[in-house]
Amino acid sequence: MSLTPEDFTTLQITETDDRVWVRLHRPEVRNAIDQVMVDELHAVCAYLERTPKIMILAGTPGTAPTEEKPRGSKGIFASGADIAQLRERRRDDALAGINSGIFDRIAKLPMPVVAALDGFALGGGAELAYAADFRIGTEDLRMGNPETNLGIMAAAGATWRLKELVGEPLAKEILLAGKVLTGAQCLEVQLITELHPAAELDAAADALADRIAAQDPLAVRISKSVFHTPREVHPIIDNLAQGMLFESQAKFDRMQAFLDRKKK
Repeated sequence: MSLTPEDFTTLQITETDDRVWVRLHRPEVRNAIDQVMVDELHAVCAYLERTPKIMILAGTPGTAPTEEKPRGSKGIFASGADIAQLRERRRDDALAGINSGIFDRIAKLPMPVVAALDGFALGGGAELAYAADFRIGTEDLRMGNPETNLGIMAAAGATWRLKELVGEPLAKEILLAGKVLTGAQCLEVQLITELHPAAELDAAADALADRIAAQDPLAVRISKSVFHTPREVHPIIDNLAQGMLFESQAKFDRMQAFLDRKKK
């Protein structure tokens, strides 16, 4: 069973044996995240929970008029949540955790998630990127959380994920003073780990996915799960997880292959 691209209207889906490209695609509103996109991301997550693969999140090239993009940018990742929908949401909608729920589900996918970021990644778009395991970008990336300027807060993970990613002082400047980071600034503070020309971003995302795919999938899945467990359960969780891996056939095969290469 695989994903059917024709089933999606706000996402463009491309699937291979070991990865799924998921491109946000609402060009008329600069890829703003609305309820339909949230629902479709849940459908992708449900599939990847049953069929673990690497997910690469990206925008669609040429997704908005040139005058609405950072100069030189090929596209936009996501300009934020859909403001027209946010304007109508009330307390019960906030308590339902519409965006925080899907971003948390993405963060907890069995295999790693790569966010390939060009152009604007603002508000909910930035929070979606924070939920990824890896973030790479372009010089034309603009990332930040302008929610307080709209009378709300960044409530879909930024208040805690961003502090973990860049530290409290910079996180407060982004969340409380509206600072927007350029691609180079994101790299400097390690909010992204690679900087590429826009024309090379997709290839760089695939190259990173290739490196992940070259590892033993079970070891990657268990390592990701253990990485995110609370400090108080270490080291016992490490020992239990390692005990599972010590019994896997891949461990014997890969270690034997390593030893065989050393003999040559």
